[in-house]
Amino acid sequence: MDRIRRVAVTTSGNDSPGFNACIRAVVRMALHYGWEPWGIRTGFAGLLAGDLMVLNSRSVSHIIGEGGTFLGTSMERGIDRPHGLRDMLRNLNEAGIDALVVIGDLEALRTAKALDEAGFPTVGVPGTIENDICGTDFTIGFDTALNTALDALDRIRDTATAQERAFLIEMVGEHSGHLALMAGIAGGAEQVCIPEVPFTLEHVAEEVADAYVRGKKHCVIVVASGARPPAADIAEYLNANRERTGFEVRLTVLGDIQRGGAPMAYDRFLATRLGAAAIQALHSGVSGLMVGLLDGELVNSPLAEVTECPREIDPAYYELSELLAR
Repeated sequence: MDRIRRVAVTTSGNDSPGFNACIRAVVRMALHYGWEPWGIRTGFAGLLAGDLMVLNSRSVSHIIGEGGTFLGTSMERGIDRPHGLRDMLRNLNEAGIDALVVIGDLEALRTAKALDEAGFPTVGVPGTIENDICGTDFTIGFDTALNTALDALDRIRDTATAQERAFLIEMVGEHSGHLALMAGIAGGAEQVCIPEVPFTLEHVAEEVADAYVRGKKHCVIVVASGARPPAADIAEYLNANRERTGFEVRLTVLGDIQRGGAPMAYDRFLATRLGAAAIQALHSGVSGLMVGLLDGELVNSPLAEVTECPREIDPAYYELSELLAR
């Protein structure tokens, strides 16, 4: 790899708590090596538009504890557009950028892979509250989102008990039920519904009725947004069968509230380690990889591998959630 003089960083896909901490680490580690850091606004949409800016140490002051991403983000992949890859490469080269760090979800990492395979040195950093990327124990933002979801679950249980109702809580998890499952276990939910485990409306109704018969004053069910049947259908079915289940049912959708807010300590630490590691990888002359943390150790995984092996749910965790709900 030729000598790097300028390195750019961008955030793509849905934002996650800790993105700013990661950008900060990328910028300051780049400066440590004598490189000129640049930022790309609004992810790959900004790269297609040539919206780049020079960054310095002061650009990233006081952002380590802020939610969102000060560079902005978008769902644009770039590679889906006709000539999108060509145009992104042209804008990077016109700006004199020598390497790129991409912070984001699986789709962002797939674009990072395409750029690297086209000959542009690129390193990915996993950032998504769904924690659905292999090659790392945790993705940036997951821990904060889990704590946000758990706080909401605890508050809803108080209301459910006071009103003696069942509550469905829909959490982010279109592609993975990891967040819903962990929140369900930590929050003591009576049932967890996730995309990875098949279930029926009748089975959910049986669980609610069983909770009522056992004398519980509430029943809390956590549902990932990607579960099928979806949370709205579950709520409609349970209310239609209230005479049998014993509980009136309310549906609460947490939605994007899980994405915002200041990152907690672990996400700040993880984001900082991974951001620094991304620049260190480029400095050592390697690219086409994603930096991650496995068993407390920094690891580099080929983008070609991590983009083809979404993180799977540990069946033991799901079994545990069912066992402890009794």
